[in-house]
Amino acid sequence: MTADFPRSAPAAERSAVTQAVILAGGQGSRLRPYTDDRPKPLVEIPGTGTPILGHQLAWLASEGVTDVVISCGHLAEVLQEWLDGADLPLEVRTVVESEPLGRGGGLKFASKALPRPDEPWYATNGDIWTRFSLREMAAFHHERAAVATLALARPRIPWGAVETDRFGNVLDFIEAPPSPFLINAGLYVFAPGFRELLPDVGDHERTTFPQLARNRQLAGYQLPQGCYWRAIDTAKDLTEAAKELAAGRTSD
Repeated sequence: MTADFPRSAPAAERSAVTQAVILAGGQGSRLRPYTDDRPKPLVEIPGTGTPILGHQLAWLASEGVTDVVISCGHLAEVLQEWLDGADLPLEVRTVVESEPLGRGGGLKFASKALPRPDEPWYATNGDIWTRFSLREMAAFHHERAAVATLALARPRIPWGAVETDRFGNVLDFIEAPPSPFLINAGLYVFAPGFRELLPDVGDHERTTFPQLARNRQLAGYQLPQGCYWRAIDTAKDLTEAAKELAAGRTSD
């Protein structure tokens, strides 16, 4: 499922992934009014002067990706115009969904335009701002011979937590503690044959992923402790991202 390399080639080289899909077709309704005149990936992170998509493309390029396909929908022409005027660090091609296909359908549609269909590929939702080693995630995927690997994050709970003893006495207050549960971080590594398992329309997390999990072909890569990860889904997320940037918690 990966390109053939000499036996002496380093593991990172054998597992190298150089192409990716970005899902950018959603309405971004929870980010209005920012998304009234632009798709969600073009919303700027306050304090950076760069849209989410710009951060993503720079990160992918720094991780060895040379080709990206962006699946567009809502205000696709605005995104394409931005790409035409941007100094891009890699090759980018857009495909436009004539009707909403869902995340799984969007992945299948966009992946058909990848330049190397016989090689593995990354995918990410268009609203994710993060920094970690994609190369290490690809090596993890390769070592497990997985059909699909998803990144797992442990976000902070947005409320304060209260710690009590078994008698009901309050012991401590913990501000925004890490969640006890891992979540899908919206970033993936896929083997070449994964595309054929995707629905033409619909959500791969409700169809393809459960099937792979039952067959023990789905791997979960926990993001390294301390790495930055945030989904930009609401106006509050933008505000929080700006605060984290000012506090130096991000690396970009």
